[in-house]
Amino acid sequence: MPKFPNPPPPGALAEIEPEIQRLTAGTRVWRIYTRGGQYPGRWNRMRSFGPTTARFDHQIPDAAGNPAEQGRAIQYLALDGITQLAEVFQDTRVIDRAARSPWLVAYELSEDLTLLDLTGTYPTRAGASMLINCGSRPRARAWSRAFYEAYPRIQGLYYASCMHENRPSLALYERAAGAIPARPSFHRALSDQALRLTLRNAAVRLNYFLV
Repeated sequence: MPKFPNPPPPGALAEIEPEIQRLTAGTRVWRIYTRGGQYPGRWNRMRSFGPTTARFDHQIPDAAGNPAEQGRAIQYLALDGITQLAEVFQDTRVIDRAARSPWLVAYELSEDLTLLDLTGTYPTRAGASMLINCGSRPRARAWSRAFYEAYPRIQGLYYASCMHENRPSLALYERAAGAIPARPSFHRALSDQALRLTLRNAAVRLNYFLV
């Protein structure tokens, strides 16, 4: 049997006791989003277009198998800024301060969150493995859709970044939208000179390029 197979039907998955990670109101989370490009975003917006190539998109493709705008939405974050940098720029390993106008934002949760914990024994008990954090992305998206349907009380996923020391990363479903506050606690463009030294240190630590 493969270590990271396709998920079982949501009904069968629902019979397996989930492991829950609760984040309390006031927890600071970090996100990088882009203001430019084909799909510009906002700091507090969840992406409802999908699924894209991102790991845990739970959106349903349209009849032709293509991404579509829909009610399901997602936002990817981390509990520290360097993990977000490692995750967002992992494909090129280049922290590009200009392309698509990336911004770094931090905000403090306005409500408690209930997340499915993928960092412990649950993936193995559910029939997957820790490869869910860094293995096939299409298969991880299939698992995310199954989690969403099997556990209606979870508001997202708590998983390990395979790009930065297994640090905690978050994939929040639209069920978590109420935890996004009215204002961020930190908000700067990556091109801001005030971030240059921070980004340079992060690039050195990750062995990424900074441009």
